Amino acid sequence: MDELKDLVNDAQAGSEIALEDLVRAVQNPVHHLAMRMLVDPDDALEAAQEILILIVTKLSTFKGESKFLTWVYRVATNYLLNAKKSLAREKGLSFEVFGADLEDGLLIDPTPSADDVVLLNELRISCTMAMLLCLDLPHRVAYVLGDVLELDHLEASEILEISKDNFRQRLSRARKQVLTFSSAYCGVVSEDAKCNCSRRLPKAVELGRVNKQSLVYSIEGAPSYEDVLSEVKSVEGDLKVLKSQSATAFYKSPIDLAARIAEIVNWPT
Repeated sequence: MDELKDLVNDAQAGSEIALEDLVRAVQNPVHHLAMRMLVDPDDALEAAQEILILIVTKLSTFKGESKFLTWVYRVATNYLLNAKKSLAREKGLSFEVFGADLEDGLLIDPTPSADDVVLLNELRISCTMAMLLCLDLPHRVAYVLGDVLELDHLEASEILEISKDNFRQRLSRARKQVLTFSSAYCGVVSEDAKCNCSRRLPKAVELGRVNKQSLVYSIEGAPSYEDVLSEVKSVEGDLKVLKSQSATAFYKSPIDLAARIAEIVNWPT
């Protein structure tokens, strides 16, 4: 996003138009990061708005020593790791609790209909994303930056303001936990797993976890259920989990947050 340089310079010089355009240019990456960290769409939207307000208020501190989007992600991750409102959104989920929940109400021999394919994909994605909530925040953000956003280790370590070696170790620990759980429970990743989407779907519908009339995760841009199963089967080992975790939509902000922020923040003049 080197094209952001001119917008940054103009916004720092006091242009309200450039500032609003700059916020609009980064609102979708910020919202996507918030969605992968928080999973709940309402929490993610609120967090994205608060992060963008921080970006506006802290813009004068950006000195161009890194790419602007790297700096944006640093502001965002600091908020997601440390802000009281962000910490209050934590669900306290663990792999043990999540695993027990997935085992509850599984059907022995399900016969999903052709109409269920959309709900199967909604369930697949929601489960895949919720799995990361079982990681503590430092390991979750390392996993999201490294394996979901696929940032290189140097940039990710700059974002988190830790050494490259520390980031690599943190990401390795997170990967191991996600791989261990996925192999044991996720039927998309392993045929021997305790749960699969077809067996889980009726209970998920009963609990209101998925709703055909209100899709949250299987939206435009999300890979289809059949395509993901095929892609995961085509790779080996750890790559199965990586394919599964990255097979979501890019979660753009559902509203124009830049316009909203322009109404509630006094742009510099």
